[in-house]
Amino acid sequence: MAAASPCSGCCFSRRRLLPLPNNKRTPFLTVPFTNRPLCAIKCEHYRRRCKIVAPCCGEVFACRHCHNDATASGDRHTICRQDVEKVVCLLCDTEQPVSQVCINCGVNMGEYFCDVCKFYDDDTEKGQFHCYDCGICRVGGKENYFHCAKCGSCYAVALRDNHQCVENSMRQNCPICYEYLFDSLKGTRVLDCGHTMHMECFSEMVEHNKYTCPICSKTALDMTHHWALLDQEIEATIMPPVYRYKVWVLCNDCNKVSEVDFHVIGHKCSHCNSYNTRSTSRPADLSGSSSPSTSDSSENNP
Repeated sequence: MAAASPCSGCCFSRRRLLPLPNNKRTPFLTVPFTNRPLCAIKCEHYRRRCKIVAPCCGEVFACRHCHNDATASGDRHTICRQDVEKVVCLLCDTEQPVSQVCINCGVNMGEYFCDVCKFYDDDTEKGQFHCYDCGICRVGGKENYFHCAKCGSCYAVALRDNHQCVENSMRQNCPICYEYLFDSLKGTRVLDCGHTMHMECFSEMVEHNKYTCPICSKTALDMTHHWALLDQEIEATIMPPVYRYKVWVLCNDCNKVSEVDFHVIGHKCSHCNSYNTRSTSRPADLSGSSSPSTSDSSENNP
């Protein structure tokens, strides 16, 4: 029978020039075959040459995400990455303390290795790095990110001094899918208001014609062109005399109140020209700067 071709990142030559734990080298290190094919232990999250022993239940899994997925439907519990103490080499099946090199066969169990997160990964093109402020490993290249102390997470350098800080904005669930954002594997978008959500959740929200932050209702996109179209439509749509009266609105974008002409299409904030407004009661001081209680959101919210 012909030998099966190795799969990407899972199987590889078992005769390699490798350093041994006693700092000696052999011309070729022969690793004994196991009865279990390496392809059968392939992890959909990472490429590595070891499994982890879950500290919570003692079971062996390819990675902590595989463990969390496997326990999601039953006795649901998750692994704290820093608590992992034992790993199992995929080549020689040796259970051992966490380290980058197998103590038995000498194989490098991960090209990238973090002894804080107990994390292994062969795909170094991800640009893995450990952020000591976050306390976890991240991807994308350390030179491309900075840690925002107030937001409590790493952001792209393009957002340095260019975003609205919200305390611990990443240490919460996505307002759309409710997955915890801080250590999520999915890409994250920081809105102009400073709140965060998954990139794919944001795209799906926009596809359903929702253009405001689900948390604070501020406009999440540049709506300048859309506001101009509403200006034209309102100018072309004359209200009957019975509907020509004033109403008070609260702007979700600038948080100021305005007295404007009622119109079925929308109500424009007289301070920032946004149509992201809602009906409100008349302010007590008539200053236009108070924040009175609001009624139900008007239908002109974008």
